[in-house]
Amino acid sequence: MKKDLMQILACPVCKGDLDLQIESEDGDDIISGSLNCSACNESYPIEESIANLLPPDLRRELA
Repeated sequence: MKKDLMQILACPVCKGDLDLQIESEDGDDIISGSLNCSACNESYPIEESIANLLPPDLRRELA
């Protein structure tokens, strides 16, 4: 995921702002980490440079 995407991303549940937590990165690419909503406390994983912004109930169904 590119860091500059943070300017346009919002929580899919409540449309709140997302905070980025980086575990590993390569230049402007975030390899792993999470996006955390300060409004509703949901968390969205970033794995292999892909942010999973599915609502939590849909992520559980697909797992």
